[in-house]
Amino acid sequence: MTRSGKDHIYACKQDKVEKFVFDENVADVFADMIQRSVPGYAALNQLLPIVANQFIQENSNVYDLGCSLGEASISIANATTCSNIKIQAVDNSAAMIKQLQSRLKNHNLESSIQLFHEDVTETDISNGSFVILNYTLQFINRSQRDDLITKICAGLNINGALFLSEKITYQDAEEDVLMQQLHENYKRQNDYSDMEISQKREALEDVLIRDTHEQHIERLQKAGFSKVSILTRYLNFVSYLAIK
Repeated sequence: MTRSGKDHIYACKQDKVEKFVFDENVADVFADMIQRSVPGYAALNQLLPIVANQFIQENSNVYDLGCSLGEASISIANATTCSNIKIQAVDNSAAMIKQLQSRLKNHNLESSIQLFHEDVTETDISNGSFVILNYTLQFINRSQRDDLITKICAGLNINGALFLSEKITYQDAEEDVLMQQLHENYKRQNDYSDMEISQKREALEDVLIRDTHEQHIERLQKAGFSKVSILTRYLNFVSYLAIK
């Protein structure tokens, strides 16, 4: 872990709730924030290296796009059975990259994972066998999403795969409201107050833009993936496996 502490970012009443950004304040508490906010996050991290080992090819590249604190990259680096692979961890948050640098040093993985401070839409994807895009696409402008997924597919080798996790919305309005309510109850169970939940929701408005399951499937198929499967589904959080 990092020096991360307890997430109290929205614990006090704010006169004006600013738009959510992945700055130092968030990076410092991100490990706690995501564990308490994303249903099934721990199970997802257990599953990811198992899936990765199924698809990672010798002498290929692995991309962790929107890597945050590098949980996926680190787990793959520790579990991979392939030799001569390059793991590239990419994030546009300087604060996240800074903390990840410290994590890699602590895990003795500085030579195993390359860090890139850049927008994932600008990352060159080539000779790829496995790409992780976990809870990242939802923060990217909708006008760029199709191009990003298409670029990922084009940069993957045959039989390479994309591991995509997203918070989705539902075509049925009542179902969407229900899943949102259940998700907020999940947060309450993890000791977030109603004020924290409300202010976080306001901060994420127009920042985290959800797509429907149908939109994700259509985008992945249109990009050129031959097979798309659901790996996990927990409330309104879904993980997809797209194989080229």
